[in-house]
Amino acid sequence: MTISIDMTRLGHACVRLEKDGRRIVIDPGEYSDPASALEGAEHILITHQHPDHLDEVAVLQYLAAHADATVRAPQVPSARLLAQAEAAGVGEDQIIATGAGEKFDSAGFSVRSVGGQHAVIHSFIPVVANTGYIIDGLVYHPGDSFIVPAGPAPDTLLFPLNGPWNKMSEMVDFIIAVRPRQAVPVHDILLNELGRDLYVNRAQMFADRHGVTLTDLVVGQTILIEGPEPVDVDPAADAGFVDRLDIR
Repeated sequence: MTISIDMTRLGHACVRLEKDGRRIVIDPGEYSDPASALEGAEHILITHQHPDHLDEVAVLQYLAAHADATVRAPQVPSARLLAQAEAAGVGEDQIIATGAGEKFDSAGFSVRSVGGQHAVIHSFIPVVANTGYIIDGLVYHPGDSFIVPAGPAPDTLLFPLNGPWNKMSEMVDFIIAVRPRQAVPVHDILLNELGRDLYVNRAQMFADRHGVTLTDLVVGQTILIEGPEPVDVDPAADAGFVDRLDIR
């Protein structure tokens, strides 16, 4: 059976996925328009706690107004949302802590969680938890990480174009390593028009070289993503990496 997903880019790292009239939203942060992005969402996925990926006020307001809606986030942001839930009129059961190596169904979508930690910004800055999500085996949102997931390559990779933790060479190598059918740039709010063009053109060069279609979406643009049902992958393969050479 073929799965069809409409994906809409909603600014910076935020996207909305719709299938059979049901919606999930990933990373409605302060640099997007979370109120518009969340419209009609049954479930919200948060990759990590940074405000460009999670607008806590907007998410809590939405959950309060939609008692059937839920959010999943790593431990720290989910705990912060829970601490504000009662005052915001949100049920505790609407907020779910998640991490890498899980598999669940939500709003009609099958979701795998991968990764575990944010890319390093600086050695002095603590690394926070970061959970990437693979939706129906087709769309991979890594959050702020360069984790290559286990199993077959996803159809569509949402790759971070730029960030304080992101070197251009790492961005390009991430596309090459994941090797999706198409790569869509996100996480670009810090770039002006000239800088963004430079980064996209560089990504395009390497995508072309390695047989990946680069699809650059403007904010508000929707594309159709289609593919077969996801191949079953052991969730443990996407959990935290264990170094077998570590001496204990």
